[in-house]
Amino acid sequence: MPTTLTLKNIPDEVYERLKLSAETNRRSMNSEAIVCLEAALQANRLTPTERLARARALRAALPRGKFRATTIDAMKREGRP
Repeated sequence: MPTTLTLKNIPDEVYERLKLSAETNRRSMNSEAIVCLEAALQANRLTPTERLARARALRAALPRGKFRATTIDAMKREGRP
């Protein structure tokens, strides 16, 4: 059975960002808050091995030759002192 949660003292800026996000995604404020909570809590569930596997899968899905490791490294260093 779903549980009800009441939030108090939400900073105005957080409220406005949630409201804008809800409007952008065509959701109610409640639904948007649930999606945000799920996303924030889901990120912590992945083990380092799972994260690495996902990163490798994403890299494998890139077009061949367009994004080489040396190119990616150079792009990461770009603009750094």
